[in-house]
Amino acid sequence: VHQLDLAISQCVHISEHHVVHHKYISVVLSSKELYKILFFFRWLVLAIAMVRFYMEKGTHRGLYKSVQKTLKFFQTFALLEVRIVPTSVLVTGVQVSSRIFMVWLITHSIKPIQNEESVVLFLVAWTVTEITRYSFYTFSLLDHLPYFIKWARYNFFIILYPVGVAGELLTIYAALPYVKKTGMFSIRLPNKYNVSFDYYYFLLITMASYIPLFPQLYFHMLRQRRKVLHGEVIVEKDD
Repeated sequence: VHQLDLAISQCVHISEHHVVHHKYISVVLSSKELYKILFFFRWLVLAIAMVRFYMEKGTHRGLYKSVQKTLKFFQTFALLEVRIVPTSVLVTGVQVSSRIFMVWLITHSIKPIQNEESVVLFLVAWTVTEITRYSFYTFSLLDHLPYFIKWARYNFFIILYPVGVAGELLTIYAALPYVKKTGMFSIRLPNKYNVSFDYYYFLLITMASYIPLFPQLYFHMLRQRRKVLHGEVIVEKDD
């Protein structure tokens, strides 16, 4: 009897463990779904703010300043995307960190470049890309994906990705004279740590890093496009 009671108690313990485990998974999945939907509206709000500014002012000058608080909050919050969005952690991490770098260490820190046309380029490219991407996720979650959303997800990037990269590179390039003149974020020798760092050359290296990184992402998306638009069911990994 004692052995039977022990066996029953073990079974109950195992059963309870699985129930808790499954409940935990359910909560995580619900959080992911909510995150994707919220991010769709996040970028939609930013797009509306940008269009409204341009319609009222008729110029791109001052656009970044008008949306910077929203952009900083949303883009920094995107750090959660590394674990929640169903893509490669490495690729998503690189994308998110590069955007945070552009927002905080370039456009926020170097105010003279905030009115550059290149800033508008990457802002528009980011916004349209993310609205398209998260609308794809949202409608997929609702199990009602219009073909146009699917088509846009795997066609808009053909233009938007190069435009976004061009905007980022041109913005960094525009920042170089200011960085070189002011020596911002640089550490000169001698100092008690015996360490030197030159932000100007760091930016040059950053620009050069786009050469190997961008083609990998771009050609991956081209492969995904061929598969998805030809009707094959795939799981996205590195977009």
